[in-house]
Amino acid sequence: MAELSDQLLVVAILGYLVAMICHAVDAALSGRGIAARVTASPPRQLVGAGVGGAGDTDLDRVAPGGPGPDDPSDGRGARSADPARVAAYAGLAALVGTVFAALVHLAVLVTRGVAAERMPWGNMYEFVLSVTFVGIAGWLLLRLRRPEFRRLGLFVTLTMVLLLGVAGEVLYTPIVPLVPALDSYWFIIHVSTVIAASGILLLGVVPAVLFLIRSGYEQGRRGFPYLLGQWAPSAGALERLTFGLHAFAFPLFTFGVIAGAIWAEAAWGRPWGWDPKETWAFISWVVYAGYLHARATPAVKRSVVAWIAIVGFLTMMMNLFGVNIFFEGLHSYGGLD
Repeated sequence: MAELSDQLLVVAILGYLVAMICHAVDAALSGRGIAARVTASPPRQLVGAGVGGAGDTDLDRVAPGGPGPDDPSDGRGARSADPARVAAYAGLAALVGTVFAALVHLAVLVTRGVAAERMPWGNMYEFVLSVTFVGIAGWLLLRLRRPEFRRLGLFVTLTMVLLLGVAGEVLYTPIVPLVPALDSYWFIIHVSTVIAASGILLLGVVPAVLFLIRSGYEQGRRGFPYLLGQWAPSAGALERLTFGLHAFAFPLFTFGVIAGAIWAEAAWGRPWGWDPKETWAFISWVVYAGYLHARATPAVKRSVVAWIAIVGFLTMMMNLFGVNIFFEGLHSYGGLD
């Protein structure tokens, strides 16, 4: 089972990669894309001098037996070359590919858990697999309920490819039993809540970044990366989506921190000891609380609010990677010895 889990991870990464490419094709050929505007521009017509009315010349007519408007040999009217149709097929393929990769992703976790005979949350490798699955599951649910945000799929699948690639190449840890401190029912309560909150916050940082890109594009900036903004939804829609995801995740994260303190009291005899992971969890909580407060304050610019959300996610990444790699503490279960 452990070997099967490792092999399925490769399949999941490849699935997300294919979906990402299909999303890119969809974006490039969509109505807002540069390629669509070039391809869809009407061909220049030749007008014969003194023959018939304007736009009604023999050169504009199709000779008997010649290619018709839907003839594939005539590139101007070929349905197979219609960028809108190609974009639609690419978008469908991207959705199917993402669903397939997500199912394989779930199989990676299930087979890992069966092999370990426990929930697959015992080290950094397993934690990243779980957080990314929550993120992609949340994205698919959002895609089902709000199809107008389908363009975000390009950036979501890119994030999946990068994080799963790092998990498989850098964070991978052979299956080992849980350390005694984790062998508790609070393991499921605390860790599952933090994983759910982290996955939603991972999804939430994507529209936060795109909001800044799209805002710059709407203000007339055309340098990289603002050109990516032409494929994103409106800045207002992205900002509202960012807030909705963070408003949903913050109570979960708060409960996870409280559950961790209760667990620490039972395991170590104190609810809080400023262990490095506890400290960074508190920092993340403060930053996200500041995000919600800033979002509710009309005087604070929305771009500043988006940057606070991004900083909050960076503190989460520090808590996940930095604390486990660079610090020693009671929470050092990264598995990267």
